[in-house]
Amino acid sequence: MPSLEERFDPRRNGFDALRLLFAVLVAVDHGMSAYDGSHPRIGQSGVGDFALDGFFLLSGFLVTLSWFRLSSFPRFAWHRFLRIMPGFWVCLLVVAFVAAPVAAAMQGMSPMVAFTGTPSAFDYVIENAGLLIVHFDIAGILADLPKGDSFNGSLWTLAFEAFCYAVVGVLGGFGLLRRRPVLVPAAAGVLLVLTALQEAGLPVLLDHRIIRLSLMFLLGATACLYADRIPMRGDLAAAAAGLFGLSIALFDDYRVLGAVPFTYLCLWAGTGFTWRMPADLSYGLYIYHWPLQQLLMLTALAAAPAAVYVPVSVALALLPAAASWYLVERPALRRKDSPLPDRLARLATTLAPAR
Repeated sequence: MPSLEERFDPRRNGFDALRLLFAVLVAVDHGMSAYDGSHPRIGQSGVGDFALDGFFLLSGFLVTLSWFRLSSFPRFAWHRFLRIMPGFWVCLLVVAFVAAPVAAAMQGMSPMVAFTGTPSAFDYVIENAGLLIVHFDIAGILADLPKGDSFNGSLWTLAFEAFCYAVVGVLGGFGLLRRRPVLVPAAAGVLLVLTALQEAGLPVLLDHRIIRLSLMFLLGATACLYADRIPMRGDLAAAAAGLFGLSIALFDDYRVLGAVPFTYLCLWAGTGFTWRMPADLSYGLYIYHWPLQQLLMLTALAAAPAAVYVPVSVALALLPAAASWYLVERPALRRKDSPLPDRLARLATTLAPAR
């Protein structure tokens, strides 16, 4: 009976394929929203909700594993920076200086309105550059679309992702992931309790998005910390599938009972099926599908049935996703072994005041 640790092969696993599947599901959900404002649902949860949860739990597992492999806060932070920021910054520039003027022109406006309106394309780039999205619109150019004037509503989750990275880095830096690994599952347990309280209609102090995304990330991190004790068996996967389905049927928030089974199912699938992906398009698809779908709503494709618009929009979004991977993300990730983070750490140590 193999454990999760024994079953997981860092070089041959299905995690990239799962992340691409989750990105496609998010794009399908957002495509329906762009088309007519609706969201495909399973029970009371949107299809995109399950996909986003899957992203965060896989991230929790892989990012925690990355900490143990690196065991250096500067290098860990550098790796995480390269994974998110270059692609994110280029996406901001593309949306602001390409998508926004094009969208204006497609509606009979002057393309310059993107630069002279409020917020301008410059505001969009500069004020969103720190990951916390302040402006979703540019000069109100998309105000008449079903989804509203948001040029890229997918980006709000990246600040939460970075926050979770920081939690792993801080806990690892203080040695708490090794000496006190129980802190992570304990925190996940607290978030599960808060989820149940929310389901019961009781007030909690934290925003539901923080609870939800932090919970899934910490469940993935817990699985990494205790991978040698988690058995990977088909009968347990079947039982997890049953509990997952039961939770969807019983609760408005499936996570009350289904978060842990969903985590098990994703890890069971990701470690059991070794689909080899020629490129990792999941991040690019995630950050580019929304602006592309908004632009397509300004074309003749908006008059096609949803069964045509949504698949076509998702397929077309793979083009900028591929460009992002080959031209931005992969070249950035090749800098993982750069000596820069170690040099910066030594410089910070030198400049720090003596105690």
